[in-house]
Amino acid sequence: MTHDDSPRWATIPRDYTPPADLLAERIVLVTGAASGLGRALAQTCAGHGATVVLLDKDLRQLEAVYDAIEQAGHPQPALYPLNLEGVGPAEYLELASSLDREFGRLDVLVHNAAMLGVLSPMQHYDAELWARVLHVNINAPFLLNKTLLGLLQRSERGRILFISDRAGRRGRAFWGAYGVSKFAQEGMMETLAAELGSRHAVRTMSVDPGIVNTALRRQCYPGEDSQALPQPNEVAPALLYPLGAAGNTLHGARLSLQAEGSHDEHDTEHD
Repeated sequence: MTHDDSPRWATIPRDYTPPADLLAERIVLVTGAASGLGRALAQTCAGHGATVVLLDKDLRQLEAVYDAIEQAGHPQPALYPLNLEGVGPAEYLELASSLDREFGRLDVLVHNAAMLGVLSPMQHYDAELWARVLHVNINAPFLLNKTLLGLLQRSERGRILFISDRAGRRGRAFWGAYGVSKFAQEGMMETLAAELGSRHAVRTMSVDPGIVNTALRRQCYPGEDSQALPQPNEVAPALLYPLGAAGNTLHGARLSLQAEGSHDEHDTEHD
């Protein structure tokens, strides 16, 4: 990565369709895999050949995703129930040890899980809730990167993908801890990319999927016609773009599904 003071932007081609075998024999961990975009990403990765590690706090919904992947005839996934809000470094080390024993490496880490908190002026934001949101959205990705990077370095084409948001690419009033944490994720991605360098086998980048009908989106805009929005399973295939060979040249990039500056004022909230 050539590092300067300006972020590097890239747009995923509108006509991109992932090859059927894009992720064949690859191990992919998706956080927040129980529902919404995380579930769609997990199922899409499995549909393109990946063995997916499903990580979320909701075991019941994780089992439903597991069953759906198996019933579709895709590679058998792995379940890993974990509440990112309630665990510390020891639990992440246990996760790394489990993946090492089971697979011996990790090819892709997708940081999708996110906590919204509330929409509120910073002056009135509850301090305890602020800390909880930052723990899930910042501390958890940091600890996952820290403990899993060694496994990713065993991959011939490692990837760390942050699912970002417009709220983390331009400051917006009232987005509070969520917006700040998304800014922090962008900084974490770029810092890690600079540390790894352009010759490293592991590539890291972020992607803003734009508007997607998810629970987080509906929480923000309860009066919106959610069925008229792009659905997670419609958006997920394009997000596989940096996980293939195209990602080799996207180290440290901020990706979008549409060109920056073409968003409307509500283009956010997808997790």
